Amino acid sequence: MIGELNQQISIEKMTVGVIIPAFNEALSIKKVVQDLPKNIIAEIVVVNNGSTDDTALIAEKNGAVVLTENRRGYGWACLKGMEYLKKKDIEIVVFLDGDYSDDPKEITQLIEPIKKNEYEFVVGSRVLGKRQKGSLKAHQIFGNKLATFLIRIFFGGLFTDLGPFRAIKHESLSKLSMKDKTYGWTVEMQIKAVKQRLKYMEVPVSYKPRIGKSKVSGTIKGSIKAGTIILLWIFKSLFK
Repeated sequence: MIGELNQQISIEKMTVGVIIPAFNEALSIKKVVQDLPKNIIAEIVVVNNGSTDDTALIAEKNGAVVLTENRRGYGWACLKGMEYLKKKDIEIVVFLDGDYSDDPKEITQLIEPIKKNEYEFVVGSRVLGKRQKGSLKAHQIFGNKLATFLIRIFFGGLFTDLGPFRAIKHESLSKLSMKDKTYGWTVEMQIKAVKQRLKYMEVPVSYKPRIGKSKVSGTIKGSIKAGTIILLWIFKSLFK
């Protein structure tokens, strides 16, 4: 009981900012924002990435800071959120999708290793965790295996997943000088973390089918485009 109390106090002392890129997530964004443990989070930032539905309105009604980034792309949205958090006293930045496929309550599993000063970067692994049937498509599983295999072979990085649910020290994130504007965001971060010798780890996270239709993995065109960009980032990084 005392151990649990001390752990809760240690987490509550930190300043955590959460960035949620969102494009047409009106069906899920309320659940994502509401399920985040507010007692340990200083800022919940939803970046409305050109939505044509009520994503922004719903997020704002549920207590999130809503930013607008009309340039479509996951990376564009993340960069917008980072720009906002630069002005805030934030120690740890967490990235989380707005489709409710990850469990927002599991944020404590990602931030605790950083709070203890054991790690600078923590990736939530859907591969290591419990995932519901159909939550990851066959081509996503194959793409993850290929990408993480190449990262291991070329850079020595030990990852099982390119999962979007991740936490990183704000200071360390700034040093990565993130550039990607679209689907290469996660792999860029992981490669740069390895090359800059950040202390990193993976933690198992649960995963369930997203609410609504996927804009990337739900279409053949989107999957091919995302996969191509990820592979290009891996090979480009060999020469940087």
